[in-house]
Amino acid sequence: MDSLYKQIIAERENVEIALSNLKKAMARKKKSVIELAAVGTFLHNIYNGIENILKQILKTKNVEIPKSDTWHKDLLNFSGSHEIISEGLTDELYEYLTFRHFFVHAYGFMLDEAQLEDLGNNIPDIWNRFLLEIERFLK
Repeated sequence: MDSLYKQIIAERENVEIALSNLKKAMARKKKSVIELAAVGTFLHNIYNGIENILKQILKTKNVEIPKSDTWHKDLLNFSGSHEIISEGLTDELYEYLTFRHFFVHAYGFMLDEAQLEDLGNNIPDIWNRFLLEIERFLK
């Protein structure tokens, strides 16, 4: 379990750096395609950090995620069904999972500024709730 806590701490530090950089990028009034791509990258990084934490917790609990094309969705579903995170948080994270999929498979110039604003404005609160819920689960 000590190893799990160390991995979570490392991921948490990385996500908090991404959150800090996201805040700086979001503060720009007029965003070019390059700045929008940066916002998208930081959102992607944050969601990847959340996934990495969930993977490590499930691995520690001996829950194997099937290797499939839908493993990202399966990971989120398993995390909810094993009560690592609440159903409400699981539902909110689906929006970031959907964005992650789009971001990986699309072009940076296709990013929608309004969607990025919504995702970027909501992620700090979602991250804080995520941390509280995994702390509750691990106790």
